[in-house]
Amino acid sequence: MGLLLDMKTILVTLVIGHLFTAVFIIAYWRQHKNESTIRYFLYGKCLQAAAWVILILRGGLMDPLTISLVNSSLFIGYTFETIAVLKIQNILSKLGRNVYIALTLFNIAGFHSILFFDNDEKFRISFTSIAIAAGLFLPAYKMIQRRAESMVSYVLGYLYLTILVFLLIRAFSAVFFDTLISFYHLNGNQSMVLLGQYFVMIAGNTGFILLMKEQTDQALLRMANYDDLTGALNRRSFITRTNQYLTAYAKMQKPITLLLFDIDNFKSINDTFGHDTGDQVLVDLTTRMKGQLGADDLFARYGGDEFAIVVPGMDERDSSLYAEKLRQAAEGAQVPELQLSYTISLGVLTIIPDEGTHLEELYSTCDKALYQAKRNGRNGVFRGSVDNHLVHSQKNLCE
Repeated sequence: MGLLLDMKTILVTLVIGHLFTAVFIIAYWRQHKNESTIRYFLYGKCLQAAAWVILILRGGLMDPLTISLVNSSLFIGYTFETIAVLKIQNILSKLGRNVYIALTLFNIAGFHSILFFDNDEKFRISFTSIAIAAGLFLPAYKMIQRRAESMVSYVLGYLYLTILVFLLIRAFSAVFFDTLISFYHLNGNQSMVLLGQYFVMIAGNTGFILLMKEQTDQALLRMANYDDLTGALNRRSFITRTNQYLTAYAKMQKPITLLLFDIDNFKSINDTFGHDTGDQVLVDLTTRMKGQLGADDLFARYGGDEFAIVVPGMDERDSSLYAEKLRQAAEGAQVPELQLSYTISLGVLTIIPDEGTHLEELYSTCDKALYQAKRNGRNGVFRGSVDNHLVHSQKNLCE
């Protein structure tokens, strides 16, 4: 039995679905007007809804004007939606966006060349299917690769891949078997295409909203775990992760190193140049220190201009070389455009933790080592010990 549904009912449902999503997007956009991602998705939904409204108003006619307006609106609407989906995941560059726009203009021009100079429906359907499939290749490929980062993106990628495969089958069927899968024909294929459009709309709208939520959750997680100014871990997150390291390395009986450091005469920098300059110095220092970190190192802004680094598995000799490398990275620093240089002082502590090791005690010991480095003239490194809190000092531990 053929599946024949009222075309106008399906089209009205498609319009309502797109506009319903647009209403929520507009409500969100009012407070996030600078987010181009939201604008692209909103434009895409409105254009897709406009295409179905045109088809309703034209009574489902397949005259050239209707076909031109509907397909042009869908070409542009799908492009905007695809750009929005890629942008919200930070996997589309400005160049990529421009390529998509150029591809859309090419698709519209090619489609109208067929429509007005030949108007062979099977070639028109084939061209349209391949053109839309080409636009879906990048999001399908990129999002399937993101399985470890986002399951929502991964599932949405397979949805795009399914649509891409269907479009290629549609193009192949039109050219080689004269099977026209189109919403312009009053037969079972029309119902199938329109229902397919409906389910794709539901999945695409839901997927984008879930991606927005996922992005918001990630932003909240970042705010909870990282310092706003420098992007380093905040104190709470650093303490939690360091305690996990201490527990793990106590079981393995392997060493772990804690380094505390701050900027020499930072108060003077703030007083002389202003707090904005002080913030630039903190950001510059963070950038330089991140360039020295190993894959498993923890780096945090502990408070003010004080920073902390935990280095797992490094013994005293290697940690001394590491601390000196950090000191030298800062000593040669000059904040861009400020003609301002600065130095840091560091306290270092290396231990093999046990079940009784507490971060508070390690911090206290390392903090004393840091202030001893200050008393020794700054721009230096001082090593502390849990047995004898201040064992030795030297300006340059590599000398």
